[in-house]
Amino acid sequence: MFITLMKSKIHRAKVTEANLDYVGSITIDEDLMDSADLMKNEKVQIVNNNNGQRFETYVIPGERGSGMICLNGAAARLVHPGDIVIIISYGMFDRKEAAEFTPKIIFVDENNNVKEIKGEEEHGHIYQP
Repeated sequence: MFITLMKSKIHRAKVTEANLDYVGSITIDEDLMDSADLMKNEKVQIVNNNNGQRFETYVIPGERGSGMICLNGAAARLVHPGDIVIIISYGMFDRKEAAEFTPKIIFVDENNNVKEIKGEEEHGHIYQP
């Protein structure tokens, strides 16, 4: 049996762009993708802290060092530039792999630069960029 675990997440990233006319997906700065172990075309869940929307899409690489978080196509209707989002990837693991797995949790500043990388979350911990 396999179970699904959080593989990685980018916590509290700022949406830099929302473009209804782009091909549908989320464009993410490649530096952030590398930090969060995200691959081109990987399925991710987006959680919008500003309006509570949760939706899934796939990743397109954005310019390195740009801090870009751009929602494209229909997903652009669910965010506004400046919104704070959490980008979550998941993986399927057998029980042995799951017991040994450590996720990557990427904390970013107000410009979507990596500030800290952790392997676990603490209940009640509030992250301030």
